[in-house]
Amino acid sequence: MREANDIMKAILDPTGQNERDESFPNAPRGWSLELASKQALEENLELTEDHLEVIRVLQACYADEENPPVRRLADALEARFKEKGARKYLFQLLPGGPIAQGCRLANLVPPSGSTDESFGSVR
Repeated sequence: MREANDIMKAILDPTGQNERDESFPNAPRGWSLELASKQALEENLELTEDHLEVIRVLQACYADEENPPVRRLADALEARFKEKGARKYLFQLLPGGPIAQGCRLANLVPPSGSTDESFGSVR
């Protein structure tokens, strides 16, 4: 039976682009850790486990709601990183803004207002 499933996967997704990394269960189609790493290099970042956790949090928020408001994303990130300094730590981790830059790394469309200095970006 497994062989039939593998054949069906190959027919439906011949390039394998829709395979999901188990570490990122809410990743959008076409997203991969390799793509995130390339994007991070373009933005002069070296991905750490905390960067990956930001990606997971954002992808989970988008899985729950198609276009989550910027405030919900900010609250989710700040709650997850509260012990490390919340907002201040997040801006050190992602100087382009935890939401704006985080969404780029997660291959998500940033919500409107995420480039506002008070929420998502300092650029």
